Amino acid sequence: MRYGPAVRRRKLGAELRRQRELTGMTSREAACAVGWHQSKVSRIETGSSGVKPADVARLLDVYSVSDPELRALLGALCGAGAMDEGGKGAGSGGRRGWWYAYRDLLPSAYLDFISLESEASCARTLETTVVPGLLQTPDYARAVTRAALADPPPEQVEELVRVRMARQAVLGGRRPLELCAVLDEAVLRHEVGGRQVMAEQLGHLLERGSLPHVRLHVLPFSRSNHIGITGPFVIFSFPRIADLDVVVLDHLTSSLYLERKEDLRAYAAAFTTLRAHALSHEMSLDYIARISDGA
Repeated sequence: MRYGPAVRRRKLGAELRRQRELTGMTSREAACAVGWHQSKVSRIETGSSGVKPADVARLLDVYSVSDPELRALLGALCGAGAMDEGGKGAGSGGRRGWWYAYRDLLPSAYLDFISLESEASCARTLETTVVPGLLQTPDYARAVTRAALADPPPEQVEELVRVRMARQAVLGGRRPLELCAVLDEAVLRHEVGGRQVMAEQLGHLLERGSLPHVRLHVLPFSRSNHIGITGPFVIFSFPRIADLDVVVLDHLTSSLYLERKEDLRAYAAAFTTLRAHALSHEMSLDYIARISDGA
């Protein structure tokens, strides 16, 4: 059985290798310490093999990793994605995240995305056509879902909308996700679902934008020549461990995950450039309010 999505397995393996190397142990010595064959440690470190939460805990004990926050994060990356009241993964006991209940409905790439989102401390996103999923109203999400699928049955639409609403729990609780979104003006102008649905959506953006951990930056049409740098993307960052960061590019039928440091640097630089050309958070809220009022 493979524990945890592929992206998380690779991230987890790389961090476990780093922790081992900090102790000066070889993979053979680490394997002997836990009573495994060396090949098992190697497969875990390369991400080619999954690992149970209990096995991660054993390795961390051998590596003398006592930091509870780091242990919880690495436990969560291997699939111990229990949810606390803030929608974040508790990373203990080997319990699965809430999204596991939707494993038969959602493609693996989407499950991967949700699991990363649930454990990230920060998300930076560029959107060029639709409001980010974490900021959508149910009616807006329903309209987007219907448009994205070919004549979907109503029950499937409602299930997918429930998933999208459940994802938004990461913006609440004691340790909410820090979200910074650059939105092309087209996102605000497209009347997705009709005028009433869009009016409610714009009002919801203003409400969400008042949260201290949500920053919105509108890129007006007058400045949108800079958007040609790239299409929509999300950069997930994780607490204290920059090497766990990942870029996600969404396509019509799949998602692409970029983990190389040079890719991360390129997209982080692109986001910084786009944010610099966009309106400030305060000016963006005013801009959204004017559009909502029909200006």
